Amino acid sequence: MFKQKINKLLIGTNNKGKLREIKSLLPKKIKIYSTLKFNLKSPVENGKTFKENSLIKSKYFSKKTGLICLADDSGLEIDILDKNPGIYSSRWGGRDANFSKAIKKVYKELNKKNKNWKNKKIKARFICALSISFLSKKVACVLGKVEGRISHEPRGKNGFGYDPIFIPLNKKKTFGEMSKSDKYRIDHRFMAFKKIKKFF
Repeated sequence: MFKQKINKLLIGTNNKGKLREIKSLLPKKIKIYSTLKFNLKSPVENGKTFKENSLIKSKYFSKKTGLICLADDSGLEIDILDKNPGIYSSRWGGRDANFSKAIKKVYKELNKKNKNWKNKKIKARFICALSISFLSKKVACVLGKVEGRISHEPRGKNGFGYDPIFIPLNKKKTFGEMSKSDKYRIDHRFMAFKKIKKFF
């Protein structure tokens, strides 16, 4: 659809942590707009998958502003919890998406499932769907993921969301303990971005 590389882009999120991470992945020459500047509320995310919710956001924000929009939908899947919280990851933190509340809920659900869970390796993954839309047309939609396990307690103050309880495969530190540059090189958002970067 685009013969030239995209040089102006709206990032379709009101989450400052996501905005910061996505900006860090994009080439510096792109003029970036944020939904916060337009004072736009997020649409109702009623999709059944990360990809569907990502497209709901990128189409909605693009139609509202007339700009090409890149939107992300991402979350944490925990195998023993039937892949929850999944697409409901931010909703586990309540109306104000309070992630310390969401993390407490993860531990509460793990205790309900298995009192002995701390003696086991609790498999989990972060998933990210990135989509680009222009008005109501989808330009691209891709998925990235990173496998790992759940930490027995929150560790580290870096990152955001569930980062303090996620330890990526073959690593000892949680995302919350890693430096930004170390995390960005291996995380789910970077994996998705690698599939979409040809547009930039």
